[in-house]
Amino acid sequence: MSDQVPAAPSLARRIIAHPASLLVIGFVLMVVVGGLGSVALNKLFGALDVARNTPGRLIAAVILAALFIVTYKGYKRWIERGPDRELEFTGAGRELSLGLLGGALLFTVMTGIVAVLGGIEIVGLRGFGMFWSMAAMAVFSGVFEEILMRGIVFRQLEAWLGSWLALALSSALFGALHIMNPGASWFSSLAIAVEAGILLGAAYMLTRRLWLAIGIHAAWNFTQGWVFSVPVSGGEAPLGLLITRRAGPEWLTGGAFGLEASVVAMVVATLAGLVLLLMAIRGGQLRPAPWQKAS
Repeated sequence: MSDQVPAAPSLARRIIAHPASLLVIGFVLMVVVGGLGSVALNKLFGALDVARNTPGRLIAAVILAALFIVTYKGYKRWIERGPDRELEFTGAGRELSLGLLGGALLFTVMTGIVAVLGGIEIVGLRGFGMFWSMAAMAVFSGVFEEILMRGIVFRQLEAWLGSWLALALSSALFGALHIMNPGASWFSSLAIAVEAGILLGAAYMLTRRLWLAIGIHAAWNFTQGWVFSVPVSGGEAPLGLLITRRAGPEWLTGGAFGLEASVVAMVVATLAGLVLLLMAIRGGQLRPAPWQKAS
């Protein structure tokens, strides 16, 4: 048996392996891959043109999602040099299905409450509408944003600063990244930070995988845009399954940003997030900061 002591990692490797470095490298890598992949698919097929409501747009979004997943796995193996637990395929179908069901149910419950309070009315049935565009948007946003925000930002902040600070900082960043969206306001960014930051961060903490969070995120966006024809994080209201009309104060309807900026959405999604967070804590998934471990 060899008594050789493993060589200490080099200074460069120690710098790269620090959570702050891994956060920056992973963030930049995913953004660059997303940008180049989108440009390439648009050049080749024009498939990501928002105005094109075709199956090709959904296919392009699935290709991009697969590219993000492969990129993340490469990041884990060759840069972070750790096992890929977050996007393991074993059990992914069950967690993704639960997330899709949960996200759709959450948005439907929230919309129902807004309707009871007089903030939204269903006035007709449109039919297929912009199904392909909304499905593509849901796939793209669910996979890309969850890999970026929970797989990289939250996870590295947690390794560096512990769960509580990671949850607070990643939620704040997620809200801030939406401030430039059409129809955005300080309140809409606050709402996204609180409702989505806690809900999706807790979904990751509970499973220590990304599939549940991806499902919740994608289904929330798809239900919002296609089922209820409500703007998704700003912009114009898409032509979805139902013809809806929103009326009333912005605190109830979310204004131009959409129902996710409603106080009702903030309460419903945040409560769901706190339930998941409590489950994660009870399951021993809360990570202390390094200085807390030392003490």
